[in-house]
Amino acid sequence: MPVEGRRDSRFGQLLRRGFTDPRAAELLLDGPVLRPAAGDGVLLDALGATADPDLALRSLARLAEAQPADELALLLDTLLAAKPLRDRLLGVLGASEGLADRLARYPADWQALVAFETADLHPGTVEFETALAPAIDPDGLRVRYYRALLTIAARDITGTTGFAETAAELADLATATLRAALRIAQREAPADAAACRLAVIGMGKCGGRELNYVSDVDVIFVAEPADGTEEGPALQAATRLAAHMMRICSDTTAEGTIWPVDANLRPEGRNGPLVRTLSSHLAYYHRWAKTWEFQALLKARPVAGDLGLGAEYQAAVAPLVWRAAERENFVSDVQQMRRRVEESIPAAQAERELKLGPGGLRDVEFAVQLLQLVHGRTDPELRHATTLDALDALAAGGYVGRQDARSLDASYRFLRTVEHRIQLHRLRRTHLMPVDDVDLRRLGRSLGFLGEPVEELTAAWRRHTAAVRRLHEKLFYRPLLDAVARLGGEGQVVRLGQAAARERLEALGYADPVAALRHLTALASGVSRKAAIQRTLLPVLLDRFADSADPDSGLLGFRKVSDALGTSPWYLRLLRDEGAAAENLARVLSAGRFAPDLLLRAPEAVALLGDPAGLHPRERSALSQEALAAVRRAGTPEAAVAAVRGVRRRELFRTAAADLIDAYTPEDSPAAKPPAAVLDRVGHALTDINAAAIAAALRAATAVTTPDGAEPPTRLAVIAMGRFGGHELGYGSDADVILVHEPREGVEEQPAARAAFAIANEMIRLLQLPSIDPPLLVDAGLRPEGRNGPLARSLASYAAYYRRWSLVWESQALLRAEPVAGDVELGARFVELIDPLRYPDDGLSDESVREIRRLKARMEAERLPRGADPTLHTKLGRGGLSDVEWTAQLLQLRHGAQVPALRTTRTRAALTAAAAAGLLDEEDAAVLDEAWVLASRARNAALLVRGRPLDSFPGDPREAAAVARYLGYEPGEVGRMLDDYRRTTRRARAVVERLFYEG
Repeated sequence: MPVEGRRDSRFGQLLRRGFTDPRAAELLLDGPVLRPAAGDGVLLDALGATADPDLALRSLARLAEAQPADELALLLDTLLAAKPLRDRLLGVLGASEGLADRLARYPADWQALVAFETADLHPGTVEFETALAPAIDPDGLRVRYYRALLTIAARDITGTTGFAETAAELADLATATLRAALRIAQREAPADAAACRLAVIGMGKCGGRELNYVSDVDVIFVAEPADGTEEGPALQAATRLAAHMMRICSDTTAEGTIWPVDANLRPEGRNGPLVRTLSSHLAYYHRWAKTWEFQALLKARPVAGDLGLGAEYQAAVAPLVWRAAERENFVSDVQQMRRRVEESIPAAQAERELKLGPGGLRDVEFAVQLLQLVHGRTDPELRHATTLDALDALAAGGYVGRQDARSLDASYRFLRTVEHRIQLHRLRRTHLMPVDDVDLRRLGRSLGFLGEPVEELTAAWRRHTAAVRRLHEKLFYRPLLDAVARLGGEGQVVRLGQAAARERLEALGYADPVAALRHLTALASGVSRKAAIQRTLLPVLLDRFADSADPDSGLLGFRKVSDALGTSPWYLRLLRDEGAAAENLARVLSAGRFAPDLLLRAPEAVALLGDPAGLHPRERSALSQEALAAVRRAGTPEAAVAAVRGVRRRELFRTAAADLIDAYTPEDSPAAKPPAAVLDRVGHALTDINAAAIAAALRAATAVTTPDGAEPPTRLAVIAMGRFGGHELGYGSDADVILVHEPREGVEEQPAARAAFAIANEMIRLLQLPSIDPPLLVDAGLRPEGRNGPLARSLASYAAYYRRWSLVWESQALLRAEPVAGDVELGARFVELIDPLRYPDDGLSDESVREIRRLKARMEAERLPRGADPTLHTKLGRGGLSDVEWTAQLLQLRHGAQVPALRTTRTRAALTAAAAAGLLDEEDAAVLDEAWVLASRARNAALLVRGRPLDSFPGDPREAAAVARYLGYEPGEVGRMLDDYRRTTRRARAVVERLFYEG
């Protein structure tokens, strides 16, 4: 056959065998180094079976070129003759460019792969110690380490070992390396070695014998004086030895680096001494250690140095580990650890993260370790350091469903294997899935996906991460639900056991696990379709409840809603089929009393949680039309107002639910909204809800006081004041109003005034009828002459009063006046009347400014409740709402006539306008705005949590933790929340004192 024909034929063969650059491959195969072996199809077949045939061939050519002339033939002959070597060597060369570089530097190391003795097929620490023993200096240790790593990779790539065996071998090699490094350090400093007993404790994946190819090796050092040595000098000697050992492993030289040794898991981390005595370790763990430190100690294992001392350390800390779940803040600590891991991932990398991303390796490890800490207290069989061994033990003990455990085991093995292959390529530490198709193809082929490697790998990866996400929730809760669903004849929980079930619920934050089990039994026991759906839903819901400050309330609320709606076919279907509905319901039910109380009075409102548009606030016009229609249909004014209350109740729930869901949306989520924007939306929504209710009540009152449908003798308008007029209402705010009327043509002043009083009085009476719904308290105390003046005045009477008697505080109060109900034209004319008072052409006189300051100082002195902490009172405290609002209003009174943008009823808009006009420094405006938003949100949070108004932070620990969660803190960060609030308002107070009192 012509030469060209042979080349074309081989070109096709190379393509079929998976080469992506057959031209370059032909050049290498026809080159002088590989030509003697290239004609044998055996070599092409072996190359085609590798993860990256092109890389394998390039690396083989490099290795061959690096061979001494007398060794090249041996390499090629052995390669062609011995299939085990061929598979091992080419498998490594096709998967790891990093190891190929090492082989090119040390070309004789390929012979380590020629044969494995039976005893070496699964070597342990002893075998690796033997392999490293000849090393007498750090560089020699590095060379021998990589030679041993080559053999581990060869067994891994060819399938001689699976993931678990490979991870164990890597940990054993790390153990042997630490021992060799310590031996070198001791040889170089014999006096230090003689002065102390030093034990090296393996932590993390090294301690758990599940190490990666490229990873920090976590350790803790413990030391004791040798006989005849004082403790101080002994610890100094031990510290020098430990630091030297770390450098031997961590330093980078011409021979590369082995891996960093990380001792930051020690007591006090980087700030603590590198080496401590055993008693010092124990003193720290007894007094200062945090929950995560005990979780880390699950994997503590003596690995080097004085193994007797290491065993003493392990025996001493083990009881502390298994009592960690009894710690007071165990639940909040665990939740905080989990959330910090999630928040530490850059948003752009979250979907590529094998370790920390959703459905990643950390989810599996975290779940297994938490269950170990909870149940290992009473069951020693669970005390394993290796994740998969612990998972097997949890399944065997009935703490985890066997099918769930098998699925989680498979996903964990897959994800760890993917992680190993990614790291093996360049011997670099990474947990990110590649994005380049070339890298994905090599990775897929290394895992056995030979058809469409990229597509098959991506599908498998998505499938396993999705399975882990599902199982992460099921792992905790499925055994609980299986248990309560299978109660024996005497009421004994089957499989998990009542005691274990209570332990788990208590560890997950349930203060009354007995009641929680009772609720779960009521919801999920039996064989009905309803119970089966509940068992599907509850893992997600219980996980969300456990993430809140009050899981018991969340579960109780869910049971009550389910009892009320359980027979409605749409209810469970909504929660089952609309994933967002179940999650939103869990957030709402576990966040406090206000929203659940509203929902339990109208359970059908749960449907709002499944509609993407269901939580958007409705326009005031639509609310008013609905409320007025309800009034028209009602037979009595009381029935009319009851119907209006129903509309208001539903809209309050809509507003509160949207607020809570936004508060619990992670900040890096695309759905996240800035807290200030959410606050503004709540203020507008509550204003519109109350305005619609007042308009409807006014219509009902007019009908009562003007029988037979006759036109009343006067027109009436309701003017909102205070936070109501400013669209800044909180959930517990009163509705401040004043009422203005104008006699109709031909009607005398007195009859008109009597009619206006009757309508206004009836409107207020109807709105304040006793009810289980949140009250709408209408307060007309800001009217002229206060409670001593008429409830409703005519427009002419207002004009006369303001012309003759008006005080500066009344001008200030009118800054927020805005018509909200009744006669629109009359409301507009009232605004025309008061504008010259609230935006005076000449601004304020010095005396008026002094009067406002006096009023503010007197209010601070007299109205702050006795015993209230002025640094935490959101309304009247230092830097709180009153401080910011009076400062903004003083600027409006002074400059509103000249600066049209200041003519607003809204505080934040006034601050923005003042800054834009140069009346307020932008930084000062930002400080005031931040304090006002925070104080407003804190007030809203307190009411959402407690169900009733509070102008400070709750004293009850659970309520305070719930407020903290709403404001974006962890439940265990109440102290930090209060410190941040004080700092923010202290800065605002400094601005207020400078601008309001001095400026």
